[in-house]
Amino acid sequence: MANFVLIGLCILVGILFRKSKTLPKDAHKGINAWIIYVALPAVSFKYLPHITWTKDLLFPAFAPIGVWLLGWLFITIYSRINQISRATSGGLKLVSSLSNTSFIGFPLIIAYFSEKELAIAIICDQITFALLSTIGIVVAIRSSQQQKLSPKLVLKKVLTFPPLIGCILALILPRYVDLSALDVLFDKLAGTVGPLALFSIGLQLKFGGWFSEIKHLSIALLYKLILAPLSILVIGLLLGMNGMITKISIFEMAMPTLLTAGVVADQYNLNPKVSNLVVGIGILLSFITTGLWWLLLTYSGLF
Repeated sequence: MANFVLIGLCILVGILFRKSKTLPKDAHKGINAWIIYVALPAVSFKYLPHITWTKDLLFPAFAPIGVWLLGWLFITIYSRINQISRATSGGLKLVSSLSNTSFIGFPLIIAYFSEKELAIAIICDQITFALLSTIGIVVAIRSSQQQKLSPKLVLKKVLTFPPLIGCILALILPRYVDLSALDVLFDKLAGTVGPLALFSIGLQLKFGGWFSEIKHLSIALLYKLILAPLSILVIGLLLGMNGMITKISIFEMAMPTLLTAGVVADQYNLNPKVSNLVVGIGILLSFITTGLWWLLLTYSGLF
């Protein structure tokens, strides 16, 4: 119960701070910088060295890729049928196909399951960020009328992305250096992800003008909150998967849109109004839909 109160409180405080204009307009950027450059790498160092690697962990690595591929196909078909612009199509692909596996996903996993399951969620999270940093940037550049695709730019985005660097180092360094003395430090730093991420979300939530974009919003949210996790559930059943790894993988894919995907859509002018609305409304709706997914995963007996 305390975790749900924390989620609601942090988001509400962020909204109140934004409305009262107590903080500078771009205050969330400083908070996000801490999360991306410090807190998320600390999460990798806290959990990844202690994971017992098995072939079952390929499933949480595959899940974000499957959601991305199916989302790209879903939005491509929708775009052609409705003849929407390349920019809008590109924005919808970004906000429909990438899950908020950390900022929202981590707190909800702690609330619905337990903190130890974050080790599985981190795998989903790192693959998601890798997708955004590679194919996501490619889609953004190709959909934009302002920038040309540059392999050098894509490579730079990947190699300088702090959470991905932290993930790689957390997998390699413990093989050669005993980092156990820093476990307490990693624990404290990792503990800032949830509250600060939720507070940052509250600072950015805006809902004005949603009704005029209801068609695009409905399609994007239908896929992100319902069809994406459903597709991974079906794949899991077909592969005969079961257990907590499968549940967490499906639950992570039921998360709303990755915040950074909305930022990228805004940066490349991919109909930022629609993209931001999908992010904001999706977060609110996800508190209902993720609860329903948890009930299904917990009591259906499928896994």
